[in-house]
Amino acid sequence: MTDLPAADPDTLKLGMLLEAAQSHQELADDSLKRLQAHTQGLDGVVRDEIRRALIAELGDLVEHLNRAAYSLRALSRVAQLRTVWCGAVLSACPALVVSLLVWWWLPSGDQISKLRIQQQQFADNLEYLRRNGAQIDLRHCGNPARLCVRVDRQAGAFGQQADYLIVQGY
Repeated sequence: MTDLPAADPDTLKLGMLLEAAQSHQELADDSLKRLQAHTQGLDGVVRDEIRRALIAELGDLVEHLNRAAYSLRALSRVAQLRTVWCGAVLSACPALVVSLLVWWWLPSGDQISKLRIQQQQFADNLEYLRRNGAQIDLRHCGNPARLCVRVDRQAGAFGQQADYLIVQGY
């Protein structure tokens, strides 16, 4: 063995301190490497957790959106049904009003049959009158308008005062 010169105590302390510092540096480097590896592992874990949370939240969002879409479809059906009913009622109202007016203004079946009987009676009476002198030409003459008749002057006058004349056509 070689003899080493005796070192002073300060140098020994400094050497030991350097050795301890180097040992601590190596431990710190080792710890830093383990911390980096652990951090990378945590990064993956955090990403997985974020992914799971995001998927769960998006699933809830999709569920809410599906319920909202179902509600909107139901609301659309109700609105269409209400529109159809309103349209039917609004189109039936004028028809109902017209029907009521026609029912009120036009005669009923009994009234029409009575009017037909009356019309036939009038037609029979008119025919009777035509056969028996209803072809007299009556007018309003003069001022003020008075009733006058066309007479046959060639037929002569009748009555005690000759004040009756034969009507034209008889």
